[in-house]
Amino acid sequence: MKTFLADTEATLRLGIALGESLTPGSVILLEGDLGSGKTTLVQGIGKGLGITEPIVSPTFTLINEYTEGRFPLYHLDLYRLEPQEVAALNLESYWEGFEVIPGIVAIEWAERLPYKPDSYLSVSLTYGHGGARQVELLPFNCVINEAKIIRND
Repeated sequence: MKTFLADTEATLRLGIALGESLTPGSVILLEGDLGSGKTTLVQGIGKGLGITEPIVSPTFTLINEYTEGRFPLYHLDLYRLEPQEVAALNLESYWEGFEVIPGIVAIEWAERLPYKPDSYLSVSLTYGHGGARQVELLPFNCVINEAKIIRND
């Protein structure tokens, strides 16, 4: 599914719709240039989960865990890492639920992952005309409620 996001508020609304509709164990792989709206989308997901604390980019901490919502949000940022460094982090523990409570896993700069989970939602954000953004959502072995997401966008 491709859609245009007119502004930051539209990006937040899309994130909120995702946060309201995704289930624990969902993985979101985010790709896009710097400033394309990846963190803004994750902030909306947090709102959709009922998380009230500020959601900030984990560029320097790598992983931020938010546990106060309906279920946890694990926000990862791989911008500063090389694929071999990412492999050493054993990130699959987040989406397999071995060491953490199952929640939503949102990974910025997912193209740096040397491996992917069995199911995930690929989200690609690109700049459009006049400051608008385009988002493409591609589910892989998972189901998303496109009608609900479009209605909230």
